[in-house]
Formats: sequence, C-alpha cells, structure tokens
Amino acid sequence: MTTSVCPFSKAARPDDASASRKQADTTPSVCPFSKADASARKQGETTASGCPFSKSDASARKQGEVASKGCPVNEGRVNKEEDSTTDSATVPAKCPFGYDSQTFKLGPFSCMLCQALLYDSSRCVPCTHVFCKVCVARFKDCPLCGADVESIEADESLQKMVDQFIEGHARIKRSVVNSNDKEEVENDNKKVIYADVSMERGSFLVQQAMRAFQAQNYESAKSRLAMCTEDIRDQLKREGNTPELCSQLGAVLGMLGDCSRAMGDSSSAVNHFEESIEFLMKLPMDDLEITHTLSVSLNKIGDLKYYGQDLEAARSYYCRALNVRRDAMKHHPNAPSQILDVAVSLAKVADIDRALQHEDAATDGFKEGMKLLESLKLDSEDSAPLEQRRLSVLEFLKKQVEKPAETAI
Repeated sequence: MTTSVCPFSKAARPDDASASRKQADTTPSVCPFSKADASARKQGETTASGCPFSKSDASARKQGEVASKGCPVNEGRVNKEEDSTTDSATVPAKCPFGYDSQTFKLGPFSCMLCQALLYDSSRCVPCTHVFCKVCVARFKDCPLCGADVESIEADESLQKMVDQFIEGHARIKRSVVNSNDKEEVENDNKKVIYADVSMERGSFLVQQAMRAFQAQNYESAKSRLAMCTEDIRDQLKREGNTPELCSQLGAVLGMLGDCSRAMGDSSSAVNHFEESIEFLMKLPMDDLEITHTLSVSLNKIGDLKYYGQDLEAARSYYCRALNVRRDAMKHHPNAPSQILDVAVSLAKVADIDRALQHEDAATDGFKEGMKLLESLKLDSEDSAPLEQRRLSVLEFLKKQVEKPAETAI
C-alpha cells in the first residue's frame, strides 16, 4: 500500500480490498484536501499531490514577529536613508535551515532515521549524535557512526529549539497584502512585505507527521497532527464550517485515528474516526474523493469493532460505508474505482453475515460483488493497478462462494 507525501490530498486513507482487517496494516491516510486528478481517481489511485494548505494567508506578518520567530529579516530591510519615494519593498522569506519549499529538505533539526523533525530529542553517549528517542531506541550502536551506545540522554535544550522553530516556521509564509488588508510591516516611509515562498503551517506539520508515521514514530506523528487540528479548529471558530476547513479537519482527524490505532488505542481511534466522519458528512456527497474518504473512515471503525468481536456494530458501520458507496456509484456509474469500492464493501458486509450465521445473505453479497467485478472491463494500460486490484478482489469473492467455511476478509 502506498502513502502519499502529503495527507491533504482529497483521496482518503487507502481501503485494502484483500486484507482490510489486518491489524498490522496501519498505513496512514492520504490527504483529502488537494484536488486530485480526475483521471487518476478513475483508475482507482488513492494518492494525490498537492496540499490545500499551500493557499497563502491573506495578510502579512509584522516584521518584528517574523524576526522573533527565528527567520532572518535583516536582509532586505529598508534603510530610512533610502529613497522614500518607493512605496514598498518585497523581502524573500528564506528559512536559514532549508525548510522553505514544497520538496522539503532535511535540515539540522531533522532526525536522520525518520527524516522528520526531532521529537523527544535524545543524544547518544558517548558519540553525541542526536535522534528521536523512539527512533534511536531500536539500536545498540549509533546508526551514523557505529559507535557503541552506552546510554541515551534527553536533549531538552535542543528539543526546545525544535519546538520554537516549528512555531516560528509557521509564521514565515505570508502573501503580499492588498489594498483591503494592510497589515504590513512599516519602516518609516517604506513598507516591507514578506514574499510567499515558505510552506504553509498545515502542510508543514502534516508532512512531518507523515514522515514520522512511516518510520513508526507514532508519538511524533500524533503530536504534529494534534497541532494541526488545533489550528484548523481555531480557523473554524473564526470562519465557520467552510467546505475547505471541514475537509481538512476530517482528513487530519482520520490520520489521528490511524496513529491511535497503530499505538493500540482502539477507543481513541474510534473517537477520532467518528469526529472525522462528522465533518466529512457536512460536505457534498457528489464528490468521489469525499465519499471515498468518508466510506474508508466508516470501514476503519467497522474493522476496529470487528477486532473487538462486536460483530453487530461492525456490520452497522460496514453497511453505512456500503450505502455511501452505492449512492456515489449512482452519481458516477462509469467510475471503475467506485465500482471496486462497492464490491469491497459488499464483501465486508457478507463476511459479517457469514460470521453471524446468515449464510444466504452472505452468499448473495459475495455473488453481487462478483457480478459487479465481472462486468467491469479495464483495457487501458494506465488501468493496470486497478485491474490488478479487481482480479484480486474477484478471486477472493469466488473463493468465498466456493468455500463457505473459509476465513473471510
């Protein structure tokens, strides 16, 4: 299963058709906020580039605030002896550590193991190399120099710098202000406006969370995502439940659910997924990416209920996901990925029916899924991944019909 670099693409967390209930599969969701390419969605791809947080803030930050947050502002300051006839000057907001582009480069505050910003910074003794506590705890020798690690000590001063940097970096990106929003930096007769070149706070935090999650540093990922949810909630209080903010919060909450699930905290995971569903339900259901995100969240709660042996509750969530996908298929009858999603949901519901000794209903569900997939023809070479998934799900459904006693998904 692949994971997108940014969790803010509209495509939701991937729904594994053949092994959706494997507890070990805790790959986080991809971002449901970027406008995913329509052709990619039709092919069943669940990753998308871009991030809604790339949209710049509407106002410029005062010069003194930017300076206090750790980014250089002296370069490009307007000297009061300079020509006062110029109305304004634009100062590039360059981050001295290189964290100022969508490509994101490793910097001095990065852990070389998880490649995210340091979390619980810990120093190896005696070599003094620094990593995240969780990352370095897996090694007996220093991963960088190979020296024996006699002990690991917390580096609180460095972690404090990292935390300050995270807060300060969020203040770098500010768009050029217009005549209606004049929160500019004034220096005598000239106004200094900081250029829009740095990553937005939401994108920055989520990128760090994704890197940490992939390295199984779940505490780090959870911390960054929690910061992101706080920011979005603050925006919701100011701006109301806009579709963009509801999408963002729904996605980040779903990712927090993935973190909690990976950490073995099923109760918190369910709470995060439930809240994610609450915000996603406020969005238009004619968008395939939104419906896919919503149905995956429902299925993940169903999976957790299934693991907890609450089969009736699991079936309820699986049925809700199935209904969402059926409705989406009515709006997009020619979307191959949507047909596949419906087949997967049919298999999930049928599996629970079999576990509840409802064999006739289970068989009907498996057969309906088979019929959908057998009628789905994908000839394009670009549809190879989708075709592979179709064949995999179809094979599973056939086995369930032929061998009723076989363990279901």
